[in-house]
Amino acid sequence: MSVLINPKINSLLETTSRSFYPTLKYLPKKIRGQIGLLYLLARVADTIADSKHGETEVLLDLLEQYNDVAQGRSTTLPDFTELASIQANEHEAKLLRNVEDVVEGLKDYGEGDQQRILTCLDVIIGGQVLDLQRFGIANEGGKISSLTNDEELDDYTFRVAGCVGVFWTEMSLAHLMKLPPEEEKVFREKGIRFGKALQMINILRDIPEDLRFGRCYIPSERLSQHELKPEDLMDETNLESFRPVYDAYLDLTNEHLDAAIDYIRMIPEKQFRLKASTMLPVLIGQRTVTLLRTGNILNSDERIKVTRDEMKSYARKLLRALFIPGGVRRLLEKNKTV
Repeated sequence: MSVLINPKINSLLETTSRSFYPTLKYLPKKIRGQIGLLYLLARVADTIADSKHGETEVLLDLLEQYNDVAQGRSTTLPDFTELASIQANEHEAKLLRNVEDVVEGLKDYGEGDQQRILTCLDVIIGGQVLDLQRFGIANEGGKISSLTNDEELDDYTFRVAGCVGVFWTEMSLAHLMKLPPEEEKVFREKGIRFGKALQMINILRDIPEDLRFGRCYIPSERLSQHELKPEDLMDETNLESFRPVYDAYLDLTNEHLDAAIDYIRMIPEKQFRLKASTMLPVLIGQRTVTLLRTGNILNSDERIKVTRDEMKSYARKLLRALFIPGGVRRLLEKNKTV
């Protein structure tokens, strides 16, 4: 698959994303490269922010310098050699060693697309900066800090994922489809909720790992209503007490996924590639929520996720559904209860 005109960037995309890369192949060529490039630019920032060694201030400085170069405010990239050397994930280490190539990829696109990419990247990095300032570096076994309330959680999910929904929407409207102004507004709002849904799934799936590194994205106000503290979530025997809080956030996630389905319905039928690329993450998201409903999500040894075989199965089902009248609707409805 030719995602970007630069084969090196294409290779970086394929190796750094287990779940996103398969979605890219469904995207129309007019926006495939731009979305792939934003993913890599954001993944660089994410790798910096999630590094588990060093000092918080050093990581904040690296993020700022990296963003300044991407945004065109500077021409001097920081030296990522040391940070790359301590990455446990070899693909993320390779990404850090090739940041210059990723940033150079911006030049392959026009001014409008560059601005859309960079606006979204700026919001994402702003969220990562807030995350580091709030939690500090991800040190294993350290003190656990948490978000305070649902407003902070909603702001976080927008900054790291909801803004991607805005970007995806703007790219679609600029290159692939037109809607009346009043429908554009709804389309953008649904796109934001689409992005938030996917981030909520990440948060609700990764609780044990986040806790291990001192981060709790479940707001303390919600926990205290059930006489729980963030530290209590490290004990899987507290699952029954935590389940009402957790289920409420799963319900919210499903509401966001319903908005994502509305978003898909607003895409014109002739844009079947765009529909397919948006449907796949929804199908995987629905399945993940179902698994999270029944699994012991406080057990660090029981990481819940959709398997590669299931992903391939969804891809096959999706292709069939796209060519059967009413197939998309039936697939989405059936998948909510599987």
